Amino acid sequence: MPTPSLRWVERFRPFFWSVVLSVTLNSRATELATAPSQAADHPHAAASVPNSASGIRPTLIAGVTERDFLKLGDKPKTVRLLVVATWTDDNYGMNFNGHSRGGALYTVPKGWTVEVTYINPGPVPHSLIVIEKSALKKIQIPEPYFKGAAVPNHVQGMSYDRASFTFTPGEAGEFALACGFPTHALNGHWIGLDIAEDASEPTLKLGDKPVMKATR
Repeated sequence: MPTPSLRWVERFRPFFWSVVLSVTLNSRATELATAPSQAADHPHAAASVPNSASGIRPTLIAGVTERDFLKLGDKPKTVRLLVVATWTDDNYGMNFNGHSRGGALYTVPKGWTVEVTYINPGPVPHSLIVIEKSALKKIQIPEPYFKGAAVPNHVQGMSYDRASFTFTPGEAGEFALACGFPTHALNGHWIGLDIAEDASEPTLKLGDKPVMKATR
């Protein structure tokens, strides 16, 4: 049985990582405010290469490519989304599929069933939840906008793990796939999700790349 000191370390490990990450982001934001970098001019330059940074567990994303981010499901009007945290080092790892601050956009027709697989191959806790864009400014993310549209324990987050959820959006609008860990979405850990009345098929736009259509 773990000693009391070890139990305390395990309990507060996620919050330790969050504090470290928040301090780093705040420091970087100050630097950018006074001296914009090349990364600011080319925010999606490294978005196609999976992260190989220290601490990433490659077995969780082995064989995954950008084509896997969007697939048609087995049933009619069903789409599969694969969302990977820390895919690159963009935004200090606080990204989904290599993009942050809305730099990638999924578009799904209203009424389609959305099957989401979420993977976090790194040690810093992250999660995934569908929210209104107005909620991105909140320190702690609320419940998902659509029923079932979040991983379990989205506030606590998870490390070195994967999860899945399914939802059917019955309302059109502009939403976000965001990290639910406190302050992460506020620091840019989110991408776009449009539920469209007039869309005939799901698509994905990754930065400046051409729109990707769903395939099997």
